[in-house]
Amino acid sequence: MRNTLPLLDKVRFPAIRRGKLETLQINVGYRCNQSCVHCHVNAGPNRTEEMTSPVADLVLDFLGRQKIRALDITGGAPELNPHFRRLVREARKLGVKVMDRCNLTILEQPGQEDLAEFLASERVEVVASMPCYLRDNVEQQRGKGVFDGSIRGLKRLNAIGYGREPALPLHLVYNPQGPSLPPAQTTLESDYKRMLGEQHGIVFNKLYVLANMPIQRFGSMLVTHGEFESYLALLQDAHLDANLGGVMCRSLLSVDWRGYAYDCDFNQMLDLPMAQGQNSRVHLTDLLDGTIDGNPIRVAGHCYGCTAGQGSSCGGALNEAAE
Repeated sequence: MRNTLPLLDKVRFPAIRRGKLETLQINVGYRCNQSCVHCHVNAGPNRTEEMTSPVADLVLDFLGRQKIRALDITGGAPELNPHFRRLVREARKLGVKVMDRCNLTILEQPGQEDLAEFLASERVEVVASMPCYLRDNVEQQRGKGVFDGSIRGLKRLNAIGYGREPALPLHLVYNPQGPSLPPAQTTLESDYKRMLGEQHGIVFNKLYVLANMPIQRFGSMLVTHGEFESYLALLQDAHLDANLGGVMCRSLLSVDWRGYAYDCDFNQMLDLPMAQGQNSRVHLTDLLDGTIDGNPIRVAGHCYGCTAGQGSSCGGALNEAAE
């Protein structure tokens, strides 16, 4: 796989600094039951990296000491980590909102038969990957059989209250099929709700549209097809300064399965650690009692993926007026 960081590191991006830290996003491991074309984590069934119990303890300690409002758990398929449920339970006891980045088909995996009910019992917010409401598009990006499994997963979540009850929010995530900007979020959300509702009886709360990042599996594919420079130019040409104030790295800290800290999940996948004094690599143990508010954020060319057009973040579009 081609490393795109040397190409991205040459590209200038406006300097930005952190605001108040509100969300801790942890990647608990790269093992997944799927191998999606757009995956910026390069996750898959054969990956073995996973967060250990001591690092999970450290995460919980950090949440308590820093009074973090939200814990965003991702992977891979985060539910495959043996400490996932303990992290959820203990974070909820601290009064922390928990989000699970769920791929839906994990609900049918052996050993996960009670996962949906567990998430509901802990009032976990489910953010589910669903790159299209059409079978062919989903299976082109995520593999044969994934569409039907995803529909079954959504129906199961709906049946226990997700997307229907205020305490059980269900959000879907869209990624473009290739090197293009995502369409207008509000318009696409209406299409999703109409198609999934009419054809499958499915309801959900919000649709988040995310731009594909030119890193890992997707970035390597762009380089192989000779599309890397044109895609990066597309992102740069669509950049809006108005989106800089809302980028997720200003209020989010990303932590990998080993406990090392990054300004965002994308920097984590590029192995671009956050800057902190003279340290070349910052561990969560270094941040337990201090503050990172106001610190400079490590940037490179891929950051234009978050500021292009309507903007893009783990919570969807930043500036829907730019649609």
